[in-house]
Amino acid sequence: MRFTAFLAFLALSATGCSRLADVGQAPELTPVAQSAEHLAMATPQPVDILAQRDPLRAASLWAGDRQSLLGDRRAERRGDILTVVVEIDERAEIDNATNRSRSGSESLQIPELFGLPQTLEDDLPEGSSLANAVSTSSSSASNGSGGVRRKERLTLRVAATVIEVQPNGVLRIEGRQEVRVNFELREMLVTGYVRPEDISRQNEITYDKIAAARISYGGRGQITDVQQPRYGQQVADILLPF
Repeated sequence: MRFTAFLAFLALSATGCSRLADVGQAPELTPVAQSAEHLAMATPQPVDILAQRDPLRAASLWAGDRQSLLGDRRAERRGDILTVVVEIDERAEIDNATNRSRSGSESLQIPELFGLPQTLEDDLPEGSSLANAVSTSSSSASNGSGGVRRKERLTLRVAATVIEVQPNGVLRIEGRQEVRVNFELREMLVTGYVRPEDISRQNEITYDKIAAARISYGGRGQITDVQQPRYGQQVADILLPF
């Protein structure tokens, strides 16, 4: 027990020391050089060998490549960029109510049974009788009610990068934006899988067309730090049984 408490104390101390490095400084932005988006963009793109081998296609004024006037500039390859539009305005209201009641009674009387009640009454205590041998009654009632009310609203646009092209043609995208204002850093993260045909001609896709979507909007900094309970308080809330 002491060893476990000592390890918990060391973990909290290490966390506190790492936080002391941010005192008086703005939160550091995440480096971009080693991000998944950078690695996807740094991957060499395949060359259109058919266009190089076909001289008529290479010299045509009506080219159909992505750089042409009428070319399709929607994201389709690893390293391409598209815009994710998140507009969540949802409301849920659930009300439940239950009411249940039950009552029952049982009575057993044997005033005459071959004369046995009259014979046994002489041996019973004074005031006792077998005229009403057994009488029971029971009743129960329960009431319950519950309600859930939630309202969420989030509107944002994030530029995402195609990280990987799946064997079936589905694109795995990932987008991250960080905005720092004074000593507060806001982070926006969007990941998921999209179909190329769901991407609009404006190279945009809405969040409801993203499979396995993971949308995160949060932050870190002085304001967020004040709003969070201390680490010791969080540990105490988990361990204390009262």
